[in-house]
Amino acid sequence: MKQTLYHLIFIAMMAISQPAAAQDETIVFTPQWTAQAQFAGYYVAEAKGFYREAGVKVRIEHPSATQPAMSRLRKNLCQATTLQLCQAMEIVDGGIPLVNILQTSMNNAMVIVSARNKDPLTQKGARVGIWSVGFGQLAICMSIKDHLNYQWVRFAQNVNLFVAGAFDATLAMSYNEYYQLVQAGIKMTDKNVYRFCDHGYNVQEDGVYMTRDYYVKHKEQARRFAQASRKGWEWAAKHPEETLDIVMRYVEKNHIATNRVLQRLMLKEVLRLQVDRESKKREFRLRPDMVRQASRLMVENQMLGREVTYSELIDEK
Repeated sequence: MKQTLYHLIFIAMMAISQPAAAQDETIVFTPQWTAQAQFAGYYVAEAKGFYREAGVKVRIEHPSATQPAMSRLRKNLCQATTLQLCQAMEIVDGGIPLVNILQTSMNNAMVIVSARNKDPLTQKGARVGIWSVGFGQLAICMSIKDHLNYQWVRFAQNVNLFVAGAFDATLAMSYNEYYQLVQAGIKMTDKNVYRFCDHGYNVQEDGVYMTRDYYVKHKEQARRFAQASRKGWEWAAKHPEETLDIVMRYVEKNHIATNRVLQRLMLKEVLRLQVDRESKKREFRLRPDMVRQASRLMVENQMLGREVTYSELIDEK
């Protein structure tokens, strides 16, 4: 009898000493795109057991053509996703309150690459490739503000149409399509590459978001998930080659057509973009000034019906 009592006490003490996942629920996390080094920190957090150590159950499920990330969040098929700041603001303006629980990007990665070594700012009325799933809000603002009148042509996910000459220019991310274009033999110069971050459009991009309704009911679980994810990114910054091993396992599991060279370049650039230009540190925070800047630009260019504020996007304690 004593042995049974001691055994029960030991089990109870162990349960108290271990962090428990809130309501023992699993957070299904959907990155906004297919498996790649853009999401390396989350893969690391899962592979190295950081989520388990934090006492939170996490399952990473990538989006599909029929179920994009935000659609999955709306339908409660996932509880967290990554979004660019401008995307998140559009969604909030559309009536779905969101909470940013972790900000990874501190700098804007978008560029315009022009064909035939032309300056994108001289190509008024040009046919410019833009992602069919979004991400081009700042480019549209710039086109309107500078009276460029670009003709936006939607593309799915790669650079083939631009390389084939179907576009005069294309949007690209400095960590993704930019390197695909380099591998395709496109010459990149200061003349034909326009970097938004260097021209008054340095607005943060990727952050982790939950619907406010879910967040309010699962604050502790969200906090642990965010902390473990941040730990994954910090580990990735210190161990890039081991991180690439982990990334490539996810890439192969999801049958993504890429290679280690591209993923190494992507990881290096994503980690660079996480360092704030002013503080020179990885801050993992949403900057109020960048929220104001993005909101102002999008309201001025009728991409938002009203100002979306910093306080709407964070947990107000």
